[in-house]
Amino acid sequence: MSIFKKDKLQIINFQSYGSTNRLYVRGRAIEDENINLDQKGIFNLMQNTWKRFETDEIKNSPIKIIFSNGETAEGTTDEDGYYLIDKNIEGLQKLANDEGWVNFALSFTDSNLKREILLKNRFPGEMLIPSENARFGVISDIDDTILHTGVVSSLKWKVILNTMFKRATKRLQLEGASDFYLRLHHGKTGNESNPLFYVSHSPWNLYRYLALFLKTNNFPKGPILLRSMASFRMRKKNDEKPQKQREISNLLKAYPFLPFILIGDSGEKDGDIYQEISRLFPGRIKAIYLRSVNHSRRMERIENLFVDFTDIPFLMVNKTEEAITHAKEHGFI
Repeated sequence: MSIFKKDKLQIINFQSYGSTNRLYVRGRAIEDENINLDQKGIFNLMQNTWKRFETDEIKNSPIKIIFSNGETAEGTTDEDGYYLIDKNIEGLQKLANDEGWVNFALSFTDSNLKREILLKNRFPGEMLIPSENARFGVISDIDDTILHTGVVSSLKWKVILNTMFKRATKRLQLEGASDFYLRLHHGKTGNESNPLFYVSHSPWNLYRYLALFLKTNNFPKGPILLRSMASFRMRKKNDEKPQKQREISNLLKAYPFLPFILIGDSGEKDGDIYQEISRLFPGRIKAIYLRSVNHSRRMERIENLFVDFTDIPFLMVNKTEEAITHAKEHGFI
């Protein structure tokens, strides 16, 4: 009977980043829950929300990457179905397109799975290698920086309402954000291909939702760096840095000769994280932009935090046009 038919298998590749000699690829192998991100109706939206978080992962399963030149690399999923393939491979730059994206296919290699696999077991993936023309990189928060989520709401009900019960294609960006990011991507000369990296405290379960939002709103394509649900359950150690800070540190270490612009909001901990990053990586941060939020106490805290911060250009952004003017004055665009 069809009621007992098992779901098909799939591999979801998270757009990641690497270099000409480093493969750094992340993603997850799960059962296909048949999620339609553009479905209408409150019942369908609630059902899709449940499916995004009630995932059936494919544990400890070997997978393989196949590049356009026929070369391969292998990896294995963990207990939660996630995989991270981090290997030194020479000549990856030769496989990149003009924007620096390396395209490849991913496949399950375990012949004992005995389950139907989507897309004939060849799933698309891509990894960004920053262009040699890039003058800087941009690391941006998502929540309340380019997408209104209501993270400053004391009961967090706006986060649940906006993220879980609205289609990604109907979510609105904060005014002018994609225009600003496109200008930063193209740079002052117009052909710099400065890389964009999107970092959020959201779980990987929302990856496809956020990727669709960015694409729908014409943001420059870039790796989206989220965190696993396990990190929400685990108790944070006293010496453990926030996930967002670790991701940003990894990016600066991955590209030691590339300076960065940091963009966030004044609602949570972006200001504190960005200041510490600038101290840990002296000379690497070109500017910090923090978007204002509608919360007077948090705004006052950020203003006090940056009152003596004069070594790096800093701007509290009320309107995106202010950031565009500032970026022009400093030669970023």
